Amino acid sequence: MTAEALDDARAMAAAIGLADSARGLASPNPNVGCLVVRDGVVIARGATAEGGRPHAEAIALAAAGDAAAGSTVYVTLEPCAHASDRGPACASLLRDAAPARVVVALADPDPRTAGKGIALLRSAGIAVDVGIGAAEARRAMAPWLMRIEHGRPIVTLKLAMSLDGCIALADGTSRWITGDRARAHGHLERARHDAILVGRGTLEADTPRLDVRIEGLEHRSPRRLVLTSGAAPDGWRALASPEAIADLAGIESVLVEGGAGAASAFLAVDLVDRLLIYRAPILIGDGLRALGDIGLADLASAHRRWTPTDHRELGSDTLDVYERARNEDCTASSGKVGTGFPPG
Repeated sequence: MTAEALDDARAMAAAIGLADSARGLASPNPNVGCLVVRDGVVIARGATAEGGRPHAEAIALAAAGDAAAGSTVYVTLEPCAHASDRGPACASLLRDAAPARVVVALADPDPRTAGKGIALLRSAGIAVDVGIGAAEARRAMAPWLMRIEHGRPIVTLKLAMSLDGCIALADGTSRWITGDRARAHGHLERARHDAILVGRGTLEADTPRLDVRIEGLEHRSPRRLVLTSGAAPDGWRALASPEAIADLAGIESVLVEGGAGAASAFLAVDLVDRLLIYRAPILIGDGLRALGDIGLADLASAHRRWTPTDHRELGSDTLDVYERARNEDCTASSGKVGTGFPPG
């Protein structure tokens, strides 16, 4: 790897970190990260602000001022090029700032911009490179991309279980299977999601709060959903089926957290995109299983569906993270394709 390629990879990794910091806050716009580098030194940075404006590029360019001219700008998503009454197009801001080069991780799938932002910059004589850090940027912006490309929120399924796959004793006792560090990590995951879902049985048995209990992040507690054919209590929203997540306006990410029934229902219709499996070093034996019937037709179809992406030790517990391996044209079982786009 050349020195320039190494510098590009490091700078884009930093921009992706900024994008990740805005995850769960930038809706209805994408959580973008931007870095302005001049002579090998970071002179400005930006991440999409809460509520979607200002955009990351606007924040970074405002901080850089005249020093942006001749710089290299790293941005996780193609700069927007469509008009909006919420603010100027970032491609126009970059053109006017006149950096020597713009490095883009992902092209924008939104047809209002797709390719136009890159074309505008190149027509102004600015060099544009696309694709550095693409996989990592896609992971950081996964919720927004899922809504844009497939018309539904991204779904994470959390399972906290014993070594033998139980989530509770036979009588339903489940507090606490995992330890403090694993539970704290679970609360951090809550803060990164727009909504959290449990089944009706979990709601009635545990009366869960489903809030974020991390100091300074309490305001990021997700909206509460319950999977039920009946009515939801005050402060909750009922979903009659997993497919109903496609109709959740303003929600780009859902954390399925409670109940073997709810977990199995989402897996059965192939609407789980990410698995968080917390394991405690205990054996329960004749307890309640983490999953019921997930519609598996044969053992062969169970293979090659999940790709491991992370493993962590959390005190005495472990966390394994998996992502659903899908074809590029997969729309999951909702059958919906993204047709509506967020404000600019």
